Amino acid sequence: MMRNKIKDIGPYEINSKQKKIFFQKEINLLTKHHYSNSSQYKNLLNSFKYNLSNMKLENFPFLPTQIFKELDLFSVDKKDILKKIMSSGTSGSSPSKIYLDRENARNQIFVLAKIMSTILGKSRLPMLIVDSNLKNSNRESFNARVAAINGFSTFGKNHTYLLNQDETINFDLLRKFMKEFGDKPFFIFGFTSYIFKSLIEQFPNDNQFNFTNGVLLHGGGWKKMEEKKIDSKLFKNLLKKKLKLKNIYNYYGLIEQTGSIFLECPKCSCFRTTAFSDILIRDKHFNVVPNGTKGLIQLFSILPTSYPGHVVLTEDVGTIIDDKKCSCSKSGKRFKVLGRSKKSEVRGCSDTI
Repeated sequence: MMRNKIKDIGPYEINSKQKKIFFQKEINLLTKHHYSNSSQYKNLLNSFKYNLSNMKLENFPFLPTQIFKELDLFSVDKKDILKKIMSSGTSGSSPSKIYLDRENARNQIFVLAKIMSTILGKSRLPMLIVDSNLKNSNRESFNARVAAINGFSTFGKNHTYLLNQDETINFDLLRKFMKEFGDKPFFIFGFTSYIFKSLIEQFPNDNQFNFTNGVLLHGGGWKKMEEKKIDSKLFKNLLKKKLKLKNIYNYYGLIEQTGSIFLECPKCSCFRTTAFSDILIRDKHFNVVPNGTKGLIQLFSILPTSYPGHVVLTEDVGTIIDDKKCSCSKSGKRFKVLGRSKKSEVRGCSDTI
């Protein structure tokens, strides 16, 4: 069961000293829980001779995200697994597989709601989804795209899919949606590449739509945009110019820690940790590096209870921003994501950064 003290806090309500004590205790408890309930996780830790006494965050054993593609890792009885979520496998690679029981799935939505309320408020808003209506026949297995749409749809109502099955814009549906809901706040969600392709590339310059009341949340890889020389600043400027869309939020997250997303600050464009998450940066030798130095992103989350995803080393390169120039520094660690490691595989990270 989720601990009551977690239910009582908001995503940015713990000061740094309180969080350090609270967070280390929670990660300790989770590490011991997974060690006792996942034989594969236990074998992995035993092979590295980890001592499970109370440790500092930088000393906790981490799993590379790659391992979730190779092993079926879960810390609950098989009969209690509610659903399996799979990442989108890149060329030639297997997808990551994340196993959720009812408690873990419920906790993810609970925490995600806490985080999302900081940009949407507590009421559900009419929702425009920049995607096609994806049919998922297997209710026990979801790919990451379907899972993200389903997860964020919880915070909307009057769900309208903007795209046809061939990924062209359904302007008839858009006109209907905007006529009914466009004069008040509404929620827009989509993956970054879909937002760019649909709302920037495909959308006519002389359009009659005004998205001023829209709140856009987008996430996912920037690889396609980088190939077109589109960075975050230009991306936002194009949306503002074409659609008069001002409230734009990028988020960073990964399937291995669903629910623990990081929202981008609209002022400084840094991502921020919450009371439910933390971050460290490691070099090619896996040593923790000083703030301001780039390296591989290591993420912590107190949400994964049905699988050992509470401490993972990602294939992303980033840096922690240590200055206090933005007010968002009061609500969590600030960091930038600089891209993927060259090999996108931690096992070869000595050549990547």
